[in-house]
Amino acid sequence: MASFSGIRTRQRYRELPETFYTPVRPTPLRGDIKLVHFNTDLAREMGLDTTSPEDWTEVGAGRALLAGMDPVAMKYTGHQFGMYNPDLGDGRGLLLWETEDPDGRIRDWHLKGAGQTPYSRFGDGRAVLRSTIREYLCSEAMHHLGIPTTRALFLVSSREPVRRETLETAAAMLRVADTHIRFGHFEYAAHSLGPEAVKTLADHTIRHHFRELTGLPENERYTSFFAEVTRRTARMVAQWQGVGFCHGVMNSDNMSIIGDTFDYGPYAFLDDFDAGYICNHTDQQGRYAYNRQPGIGFVNCQLLARSLISLIDEDDLRRALREYETTYNETFLELMRQKLGLEKGDENDLTLIMDTFSMLHEHRVDYTLFFRGLSRLPSRGATPVRDLFVDRKVADEWLARYGQRLQDESRSASERETAMCGINPKFILRNYLAQQVILEAGEGDYQPLTDLLNVLKRPFDEQPENEHYAAQPPDWGRHMNISCSS
Repeated sequence: MASFSGIRTRQRYRELPETFYTPVRPTPLRGDIKLVHFNTDLAREMGLDTTSPEDWTEVGAGRALLAGMDPVAMKYTGHQFGMYNPDLGDGRGLLLWETEDPDGRIRDWHLKGAGQTPYSRFGDGRAVLRSTIREYLCSEAMHHLGIPTTRALFLVSSREPVRRETLETAAAMLRVADTHIRFGHFEYAAHSLGPEAVKTLADHTIRHHFRELTGLPENERYTSFFAEVTRRTARMVAQWQGVGFCHGVMNSDNMSIIGDTFDYGPYAFLDDFDAGYICNHTDQQGRYAYNRQPGIGFVNCQLLARSLISLIDEDDLRRALREYETTYNETFLELMRQKLGLEKGDENDLTLIMDTFSMLHEHRVDYTLFFRGLSRLPSRGATPVRDLFVDRKVADEWLARYGQRLQDESRSASERETAMCGINPKFILRNYLAQQVILEAGEGDYQPLTDLLNVLKRPFDEQPENEHYAAQPPDWGRHMNISCSS
């Protein structure tokens, strides 16, 4: 059994009224349990013993709880594809406890795939190997890309059959986050419990996760809290756009109150650039398409604002909401300047950026390879960029315009190349790579998962020995549509 000698543990979420949760014990997975992967790097950050990863298998399988674990299923609601759903909550996950890192950081432990809860509705409470591998991979990929995200500590599988579109096998994953409080928690409080519950939840969230605001007068404290959530959300979405990440299901119950990327489902990283790319095959109207993500982020902040109307004056809410557009635009512009290697701002940069997106869209150019090739122009020349275009004249015209813009820069070419290689990844989690790992894991071979994770830990490094992970996807792997089922 895993040991927690010297690790401080707690369960602060249970400070909230019982209307926000239900105590539930995990339902054990059946059959032989395998440890698919243990995140040694994260475990070390958390101050955990990493000498015997297999000790975590029983916890992951829901067969054992450590002393002090006090699992609860959280209650929340939210807007799904624009419609309010009052019947949401942790339908297959349990918040086990919190632990304190050696540096004082406190993290939630959430076991996903732990069995049925009062909020499972018609679900079986299980997660499947396919979806848990996808979340495990992507949360780690996003972390190493520098994008705020939940993390994954370990993943276990069983041979227990689970029915989705097809018959799959059950698995469970231990997700780690600074908090699992979502926008949907506030919607639940506002719609179902009333103003006092909203205040209680806001006070709890500020006290534990926005401690820099605790000394402000009450009215100012709530306004500042909402404004900060809005800014964090805007920055997160801008970072998604910059790296070409499509979340796929930006329901308000999937929005973290601290601005973490949360609940990885039918996500994708762009291959050939398609501004309107829809990665979720159930999103028939394209509500969560790549180019609509910034707007949906704002809509979700509006929904949160409605939930806080009992605490914050409407005019203050409107002013705070305006922070979203300002923060998004500033973050996105600065990020794209960095991706283009532009250190000095120019009033025409936004036009150049948008024209670049239009060109990539019209000619379906691989997004990641384009910017990585651009990063290496000084040392490798224009051929890798030109070869991404069917019509190389288009590339040549754009490169000439780009070259003119670089005339205004003072950095040396080598300095610019180093900086750009640190912002434009060579390696991203393309869906076909995840799919290959899933197929191998389904046959009991977990080494490809470990190999891919090791590549994704160093997305900005050259890694010549792993060149095949950076290649364009095969025809079967382009623009894969992924199901919400998990």
